[in-house]
Amino acid sequence: MNTTIYDVAREAGVSMATVSRVVNGNPNVKPSTRKKVLEAIERLGYRPNAVARGLASKKTTTVGVIIPDISSIFFAELARGIEDIATMYKYNIILCNSDQNKEKEIHLLNTLLGKQVDGIVFMGGKITKDHVDEFKRAAVPIVMAATVDMNEEVPSVNIDYENAVYEAVTHLLEKGHSSVAMVTGPLEDPINGYYKFNGYRKALEEHGKKVEDSQVFVGEYTYDSGIEAVESFLESGNKPSAVFVGTDEMALGVIHGAQDRGLKVPEDIEVIGFDNTRLATMVRPTLSTVVQPMYDIGAVAMRLLTKLMNKETVEEQTVVLPHRIQFRDSTKQ
Repeated sequence: MNTTIYDVAREAGVSMATVSRVVNGNPNVKPSTRKKVLEAIERLGYRPNAVARGLASKKTTTVGVIIPDISSIFFAELARGIEDIATMYKYNIILCNSDQNKEKEIHLLNTLLGKQVDGIVFMGGKITKDHVDEFKRAAVPIVMAATVDMNEEVPSVNIDYENAVYEAVTHLLEKGHSSVAMVTGPLEDPINGYYKFNGYRKALEEHGKKVEDSQVFVGEYTYDSGIEAVESFLESGNKPSAVFVGTDEMALGVIHGAQDRGLKVPEDIEVIGFDNTRLATMVRPTLSTVVQPMYDIGAVAMRLLTKLMNKETVEEQTVVLPHRIQFRDSTKQ
C-alpha cells in the first residue's frame, strides 16, 4: 500500500499538519522537528500526493504544453526552453503532440484543463475563432509560442516574421538577383500565408518586381517539399537565381534538389532558410538562414505564463523578440 501522510506523522511522532508544513517548505518548523520528519519520509519512502495537494491549494504546479510535432527539431528546441524555465519555477510539464490538427488541438486543450493544469503553452498553426473561444473559456492563462493570433487577443511570443523575410529577400535582390523564388509552408498558416508572404512581396515590389506564381512553391514544411520545389521551378522554364525558404528542413531539400540537377550552390543558385536549427550547419554548403531564437521563444513564453499564473503585472502580453540573418556558405558573401 502507498505510504500516507498519516503514516509519516505517526512514524515521526508529530501531527499531520507538521508533516504538511515540512513537505510544503513552510519555514515555521523547528529544525529538529523538520529533521525528524524528513528522516521518517526517507525511511517510509513517502511521496506527496500531487493531486491531493492541488485540491487543497487549488494549484497543481503543472503546466500543459501543446506542440504540433515533438519529433521536429524546431519545436523540440522551443519545448526545451519551456521546460528549463518551468523547472526553474518548480512547475511540471505535460507535453502533448497535436499534429497541427484543429480538432485534436481543442481536444488536448480540454483534456489538459480537465487535469487541472495551472496554465498552458500552445503552439499551432492557424488560430481560428474556435481556438480563441476555447482559450477565453479556460479558467487558467494560456500563452502562445511561435504562433500568431491575428487579433492579438491571446498572449503570445514571436518574432517579426514579415520583417525577417523582407530583410532576407531584400538582401538577395540588392545583390543583383533578377529572380528570387519563395518556398513556404501552407498559406492557411498566418505566419506563412500572411506575414512571411507579405515580407516576400514587399521586398519584390520595392525593387520593381511582381510576385510570379511560378516562383512561389507551397509545400508541407518537409525536406521532400524542398526537392519538389526545385523540380517545379526548373520545369517552369524560369529558374530562379536565388530562393528564400520558409524552414531550414525545406531549405536542405532545395539545396540537395538543386545539386541533384547539376546546379551548384551558391554559384548557380543561392539559398536562405529560416529558423537556424542544427540542420543549418549539417548540410554542405552550410545554410544561410534567418535566426529565429526558438529556445528563447519557449523560455519567454513560459516566463510570461508564470507571471499570468501568479497574477503578476504584465505590461506587454504580445512579445516580439529580435531576429537576425546568419550568413553561411549557401549564399555568396
